[in-house]
Amino acid sequence: MDFIKFLFSKSFIKQLIFAVIALIIFSFLTLKWLKSYTNHATFVTVPTLTGKTYEVAQMLLKDNALRGEVQDSSNYNPKYPKGAIIEQDPLAGSQVKEDRKIYLILNPSAYRKLAVPDVIRRTYRQTKPTLEALGFQIGELIYKDDLGKDQVLEIRYKDQIIEAGTMLPKTSTLDLVLGNGVRKQ
Repeated sequence: MDFIKFLFSKSFIKQLIFAVIALIIFSFLTLKWLKSYTNHATFVTVPTLTGKTYEVAQMLLKDNALRGEVQDSSNYNPKYPKGAIIEQDPLAGSQVKEDRKIYLILNPSAYRKLAVPDVIRRTYRQTKPTLEALGFQIGELIYKDDLGKDQVLEIRYKDQIIEAGTMLPKTSTLDLVLGNGVRKQ
């Protein structure tokens, strides 16, 4: 019975009101402090970095109070010079906070090299998708007298006969020497 009387006493209600007021004031001050600490509603626009060199991009990021970090540089794009930025995240024009990291993907100096698969004595129909799936391009088709019609007899790169396993840059154009179905005399 004394506890219930205490809950409705003037001193408890007064202390409860002071506690609620203190909590409201503390919450208000905390929110104000967080707003100023996190620079609430102040943003920086991300500049366009695609196509620029890494050094120029770093200067632009520094001027805009941003930081850059290279993510990956294995995707070669012939439209951009080597060492240029080919992608960025977040995208240009995005609104971000100061000191935000901008992830950059640089254009490497060339395509990576791939091994030419062994396609000798396979048909052209089998060879073409195999080479294209690896990233090679089919160039000229040269026909020679051979009983195996449309079978690959040789692979040439820049007018030189190459062997299976030869390392060539991705997107290299390969010429194929095929049989025409006529027996050699």
